[in-house]
Amino acid sequence: MTEITAPDVFARPAGPEDRPVVERLWLMFRHDLSEFRGILPHPDGTFRGDRVEAAFSAPDWAAYLLVRGERPVGLAFVRGLGGPTRVLNSFFVVRGARRSGIGLRGVREILARHPGRWEIAFQYENPGAVAFWRRVATEAAGDAWTEEPRPVPDRPELPPDVWISFEVAG
Repeated sequence: MTEITAPDVFARPAGPEDRPVVERLWLMFRHDLSEFRGILPHPDGTFRGDRVEAAFSAPDWAAYLLVRGERPVGLAFVRGLGGPTRVLNSFFVVRGARRSGIGLRGVREILARHPGRWEIAFQYENPGAVAFWRRVATEAAGDAWTEEPRPVPDRPELPPDVWISFEVAG
């Protein structure tokens, strides 16, 4: 993987003015995930939007845009900011920017903004996510991270999500 070091690539908090961009990126993210969980869009072509709503309105959530120059290349939602464990609830990089280091750089910036205990879920069926999140955990915590499958709440028909847990020093 070629590491992106350009100063025009970063993760920044998304404000209300960014919501339309985040909503469009969200559709791409949910479309990508549909491959692994068989999720279909609603009749209007959208996917569930409760996480977008929470990212912009819930007090312990934060929305981030990953940008390269003026172009949006991804999103991230963090929840649990008021509690003992932060959860990277959603993380997405557009296909044209993957394997360039943009995602790794973005997640590093987000983790650094919120030191403490972290949990991140992904699916074993998504081999790119498995490799990426294990790399993130190793970079953030050395060998002091755990990985465990957990049932998807209210979805017993789905395979379990995989959760990585680690600590980020402040």
